[in-house]
Amino acid sequence: MRLSDFDYALPHELIAQTPAEPRDSARLMVINRTAGDIRHRIFHDITDELRPGDLLVINDTRVLQARLYGRLADTGGQVEVLLLRDTGGGVWQVMARPARRLRAGRIVVFAGAGEQVEAQVVELLAGGERLLCFPAGVDPQRFGATPLPPYITAAGTDSERYQTVYARAPGSAAAPTAGLHFTPELLERIRQRGVASTAVTLHIGAGTFRPVTVDDPRRHEMHAEYYELTQEAAEAINQARSRGGRIVCAGTTSVRVLEQVASDADGVELRAASGWTQIFIYPGYRFRLVDALITNFHLPRSTLLMLVSAFAGRELTLHAYAEAVAQRYRFFSFGDAMLIT
Repeated sequence: MRLSDFDYALPHELIAQTPAEPRDSARLMVINRTAGDIRHRIFHDITDELRPGDLLVINDTRVLQARLYGRLADTGGQVEVLLLRDTGGGVWQVMARPARRLRAGRIVVFAGAGEQVEAQVVELLAGGERLLCFPAGVDPQRFGATPLPPYITAAGTDSERYQTVYARAPGSAAAPTAGLHFTPELLERIRQRGVASTAVTLHIGAGTFRPVTVDDPRRHEMHAEYYELTQEAAEAINQARSRGGRIVCAGTTSVRVLEQVASDADGVELRAASGWTQIFIYPGYRFRLVDALITNFHLPRSTLLMLVSAFAGRELTLHAYAEAVAQRYRFFSFGDAMLIT
């Protein structure tokens, strides 16, 4: 297996710059893994593709106001910071650009809404991140903005449009984008269809921004991300499996939570669990829980594309991506979706 095995050509104009309006008007590619066939629908038609007794698993993480722009107190040099994780005591793990400017001990000044705050770099971490200490009682999100991905350059997007309608638990540096297509009305129609739903939490962190740089993807190291599976969610999954319903994951992040917990449970019934996962799913992986996947179209050579290739098969996945390009689907965070069954 080589990194080039997960490459594909994407015309730049197919990278979605704005979200579909309404949310559920995005296109939906439906892929049957067994038959290998592909159909084209609209996302609100997903109710026809789900079956009574299925369980829809969503990720209820909420994106932080995580992108901060500041200046160095001593030189005035400009820096950009992305909040990743609150480690306690006012100290945050962050990514910085340019990172070389944030040496230990330097002070960064952030301003906004008529006030400013100083934060000090207290440690440089092995992965290139920094620990930044803010004054006690200061929430740095007051000085931040929603961290849209770098390939989205259009101005004026409502920050709430980069949140799912069911976002609840703040903690992510990026949105679980498959969930952006759901509306409250669509979720209600899914419920009326006889499809239950439950929520897990995975806070998306630095790993989603880091490209795979090794030729053999199996040598890539995933960054740890915090997850939580409540007892209520565990029981909903156990009940769906016992009645023969499919476990339908909305997004690769939901997949990673379930597969992490399933690997820890080792065949027994799921129970509430939380912790940090570095699970990396690529072709050859044996899925324990997930029967169907709703996901967007991902970047070439990315760990997300590798996960989809593990679920659907690499050849079928790349064939579907070629079909999406030919049919002018919209790609990445604000783009269209696929349902793989």
